[in-house]
Amino acid sequence: MRRISSAVHIAATPDQVWEVLTDFARFHEWNPFLIAADGRAVPGTQLTLRLRLPDGGREMEFKPTVLESEPGRLLRWRGRLGVPGIFDGVHTFELRALHGGTQVVQSERFSGILVPLSGSIINPSEQGFKALTDALKHRVESVHAPVRPVD
Repeated sequence: MRRISSAVHIAATPDQVWEVLTDFARFHEWNPFLIAADGRAVPGTQLTLRLRLPDGGREMEFKPTVLESEPGRLLRWRGRLGVPGIFDGVHTFELRALHGGTQVVQSERFSGILVPLSGSIINPSEQGFKALTDALKHRVESVHAPVRPVD
């Protein structure tokens, strides 16, 4: 098993972060890692995601199943290569109100017999996670700019 993660603090509410995070149709506008997405954040439904590995890396499409979806708090899906146990990934976004904003932790737990041989995908994905969380922060904060008091 292998786990990768990235975290960021966003100056917005968990609901505002959730709004951007689950607007899959707009991923292509801001997301440098998951460059296209289709589906709904509803448990049991299938998403269609296209990822691009960093530094001009290859693109891959996969169709994970949403496992959990708690608005403003948690989004989790599982993707598989073929049958269970070959190469499985459980991807999680956790949102938590913290210090007047939202702490977002994105992680993925990989398991299966091909994981030891999948460094060419997993290693660059760590960079992709960082790019995604940084881009999410920028997108949310630009869409939901904090309200400043009028003098």
